[in-house]
Amino acid sequence: MNAPVELTTARLTLRQWLAEDYALFAKLNADPRVMEYFPSTLDRTASDALANRLRDAIAERGWGLWATELRESRTFVGFVGLQPVPPGLPFAGIEIGWRLAQEYWGKGLAPEAARAALQFAFSVLKLDEVSSFTTIGNRKSRAVMEKLGMHDTGRNFDHPNVPIGNVLSAHCLYRLTKTDWRD
Repeated sequence: MNAPVELTTARLTLRQWLAEDYALFAKLNADPRVMEYFPSTLDRTASDALANRLRDAIAERGWGLWATELRESRTFVGFVGLQPVPPGLPFAGIEIGWRLAQEYWGKGLAPEAARAALQFAFSVLKLDEVSSFTTIGNRKSRAVMEKLGMHDTGRNFDHPNVPIGNVLSAHCLYRLTKTDWRD
């Protein structure tokens, strides 16, 4: 067990999950706009189970997909952070990911928080590389990856948890090396 790490940026705090985050997280996960590139939205039970897994991972490792809030108002906006690449994918390592409530899109919050997570990945965890992936059609997430300096590897793959033939099955893989990281 490691003490949970907390990261801060000019506008955000990336922190351990709190009980009061769960209702807002459930609202975010039930929004079809937020979940457009996932097979389905999540009901409250599934959303709470996911939040519990994210909280437990941070409690175990000290880092993970952190609950993310606006520093000034302490308003929960979603999650941003790092996690081990799930088993079954055609690559391994650590991935960076994000999911923000729709009302916080287009404000630069995802790249701001992700930069803090990348700084942590390269300077504290001493990683050589961080990956990210999404459905090929998810231009918004791909734009965030590109703003971070990540490069499309051209190694597209079918996600094993999405039925083959589903438009969401085809994913693209982005990577950023410590050498290419510009903090």
